[in-house]
Amino acid sequence: MGSTIFAVFLPLALALVMFGLGLTLTVGDFVRVLRYPKAAVVALLCQMVLLPVVCFGLIYLFRLEGALAVGMLLLAASPGGPSANLFSHIAGGNVALNITLTAINSVLAVFTMPLIVALAFSRFMDGDGSFGLRPDKFAQVFAIVLVPVVVGMLVHHRFTAWSERMRGNVKILSIVVLALVVLAAVAKNFDTLTENIGKLASLSLLFAVISLGVGYFVPRLFRVDADQAIASAMEIGIHNGAIAIAVAGSVLHNNTIAVPGAVYGVLMNVPAAIAAYLLAKYVRTERPVSVSGAAVHDQV
Repeated sequence: MGSTIFAVFLPLALALVMFGLGLTLTVGDFVRVLRYPKAAVVALLCQMVLLPVVCFGLIYLFRLEGALAVGMLLLAASPGGPSANLFSHIAGGNVALNITLTAINSVLAVFTMPLIVALAFSRFMDGDGSFGLRPDKFAQVFAIVLVPVVVGMLVHHRFTAWSERMRGNVKILSIVVLALVVLAAVAKNFDTLTENIGKLASLSLLFAVISLGVGYFVPRLFRVDADQAIASAMEIGIHNGAIAIAVAGSVLHNNTIAVPGAVYGVLMNVPAAIAAYLLAKYVRTERPVSVSGAAVHDQV
């Protein structure tokens, strides 16, 4: 009974979170990538290519195995979390770029997550590598991740005034739901968590720190403006643990895979907050936040 409730609650909870994201998006947020082509391409390559490689290395370093290793890679493949915009705003990042990256990442994740899961199953669970490549798996990830976003965008387009009034309430509700998802995953897998808490906590914190560092310093190496690099750092450094948990429970039907997402969902706020403070104090004055970024601060 508990498993059934968990399986039903997860996709519904994530649907609400992604619907809330959709309420903040317009078609222009996808088109805006043309305004920041270099920043967007560098950030997306870091997110889609570099971080899974880094995650693989950390898994071997910490000797993580089986479903927990798959869970870490699933987390690495997840797009940016809802709090990325908030941390970016605090740090002085270009929030418009954050919104654009979140929109594009949410679409790309539908295709990249099953691929990475297939690789992870093949390597760490002695499973058939085609597991994550089955059309039904793509369809389930599409339904969980993208459909609620599209519905939210349609509601925003059709009932703009209402969606703008409700946006703040939905965001608060989304944060509460995210917390409940993490707590539910922890409660569901408490024994697995306690047996591996030290290893998972260390790995999650290190992965969060590396993700934030990659997100900021790699774009700066390519001479991306400071405010855009801050946005990239928060988008890449703050993964959507709720998506990882929901996919683990509802698509992969393996609650142990959800454990790394739950641990990360709690702990990542610490390095994210420290990074936001440091960036705001030492980098923010390097380049003023662009007008386009300031214009969307009310969307945070």
